[in-house]
Amino acid sequence: MGCKKDEIRKYCTCTYLSCNRRGICCECIKYHLSNNELPGCVFAKLSKDAEKTYDRSFKHFAKLVK
Repeated sequence: MGCKKDEIRKYCTCTYLSCNRRGICCECIKYHLSNNELPGCVFAKLSKDAEKTYDRSFKHFAKLVK
């Protein structure tokens, strides 16, 4: 089964539009986890303002859900 990035990209909540991983969830998650971060979509589900900070750290996420 191939990646349906064009279909997924329509629903991607990440505001970093120039990212080459946008809409390719497996690559996005792998990238962010390798940097000890969470993808933007996780933050976007909490609030648009949280996602737009581009702070993808676990610490930032914990602060938001606390």
